[in-house]
Amino acid sequence: MIITRLLVSALLGSIILSAGCAVFAPQEDLPLKRVTIEELTTLLRQRDTAIHSMKGLFSAKVRGGLIPILSRVEGTVYYRRPNALRLKGFTPFGGELFEFVQTDERYKLRLPLEGKMYTGSQADLKDQGNLARFSQLSAWAIGGLLGANALARDETAKLVLERNRYRLDIYGVVRGTGHSSRSLIRRLWFDQRLLVVQEDRLGEDGQVEATIHYDDFRSLDERGAAFSQAIADTEARFLRPFKISLEDGRGQGAVQVTFHELHQNQTITAEDLGQTL
Repeated sequence: MIITRLLVSALLGSIILSAGCAVFAPQEDLPLKRVTIEELTTLLRQRDTAIHSMKGLFSAKVRGGLIPILSRVEGTVYYRRPNALRLKGFTPFGGELFEFVQTDERYKLRLPLEGKMYTGSQADLKDQGNLARFSQLSAWAIGGLLGANALARDETAKLVLERNRYRLDIYGVVRGTGHSSRSLIRRLWFDQRLLVVQEDRLGEDGQVEATIHYDDFRSLDERGAAFSQAIADTEARFLRPFKISLEDGRGQGAVQVTFHELHQNQTITAEDLGQTL
């Protein structure tokens, strides 16, 4: 009798589990919505313009040779539209590792431990060593958090269905090529919720500069505090990736950035952005 009860219980459990699997299908099996290029580019623009300022904390796990010896960095971020950004990185013991300030196409990178300062165009960052490269990757991660994937006025896009995802290929005029032909500069992959879950950034030579994966999507309440929630279709445009992984396209290493204590759309001063230094 006991064995019979156990068999019945196991059978019922199997039926319930099977029913649960049928009802709660994994999101990878959800059908793709039918969308146009215009709808996707509008969605990107809405996500971009929804945040006009952001401040908070982040931590980064580092692999490869981007930061010798260190494998973890703690940091602070300040951002103000349209393109003012300040990142400060610290060692696990609280020592200041770097300060990266970006305004439009210009940057300033201060390295206290080395007693060095670099300034110039963002296009020159790749020539300033591993810490500069780490700063660039971190800035791209911040851009992904903010939703800064929107197309610029002079950029065009092509929509491709790739497996069970949409891929948006974005073309622009690459500076320094000496002609006006358009080149592929970015690829964006959208999942079934139309969230950007992967991005490739390409350099002037057409090679992948970095591959970026977006994960742990959450919403922000009016006070800027993050909370996890079930993702409804109507809320997807408000969600932000709180974990972003970046692979350097030149094999210099990888970074995983996790964001904490984010506050959006609050007053950010010039001092916060390091513009008075």
